[in-house]
Amino acid sequence: MAANIYEFNVTDIDHTPHSLSEFKDQVLLIVNTASQCGLTPQYEGLEELHKRFNSQGFSVLGFPCDQFLHQEPAEEPEIKEFCNTQYNISFPLFSKVSVNGEKTNPMYAYLKQQAPGILNSQKIKWNFTKFLVNRQGQVIRRYAPVIKPSRIANDIQKLLT
Repeated sequence: MAANIYEFNVTDIDHTPHSLSEFKDQVLLIVNTASQCGLTPQYEGLEELHKRFNSQGFSVLGFPCDQFLHQEPAEEPEIKEFCNTQYNISFPLFSKVSVNGEKTNPMYAYLKQQAPGILNSQKIKWNFTKFLVNRQGQVIRRYAPVIKPSRIANDIQKLLT
């Protein structure tokens, strides 16, 4: 098992490989997203957090996921265009991932193991589940999909100071 989040490699929405070590020493909010979900307007709040705290060493990382009622059916170019035109997203977006099941992205397996859900469940229940990671790459907390990004601001601020 990985020692921290920085050990994982991911692919961005333009299919360019990256190491999460590029985000070393930053506070991160990792979110599985979808563009046709009732919670999709959370993109706005995620962007607000990113803009508010980015200069202090914080980033939102968005990972589109189509595992919940086929609410992210688009391919990456369409997802990127949607996020840019509808929400003017400046935080990094990555390629679509599976967060549950046999094809679970290894980073998501790690996140779920480090911060299980209710009743110690490893399963992610819906889009916009959020994981807060400190500057050392340790998963601090998991937030349910219905938790609005604005409610996470104080926890982010504490990790940045």
